[in-house]
Amino acid sequence: MSVDISTVKRVARLARIAVSEDDAARMTGELNTILGFVEQLNEVNVDGVEPMTSVTPMAMKKRTDLVTDGNKAADIVANSPVTEDNFFVVPKVVE
Repeated sequence: MSVDISTVKRVARLARIAVSEDDAARMTGELNTILGFVEQLNEVNVDGVEPMTSVTPMAMKKRTDLVTDGNKAADIVANSPVTEDNFFVVPKVVE
């Protein structure tokens, strides 16, 4: 895949980047070089290679999933003007 000046200008316009004519010509060569390096990756044989998240194998740290009430009910309603059995008491608004 190769990039020409019109593609560079189009991408610059989409990215809202001001690119002069000289910069567009220079970027064309730079982008083509980058794409050449990326195309080299297609030549690497990766058959049988498992996807990795890190270069060193490691197990994810997991905590036990326990259901609790949080033991924070009294702290939550502490600033409320009126509470009853750790619930907020509000005036009736619907009749």
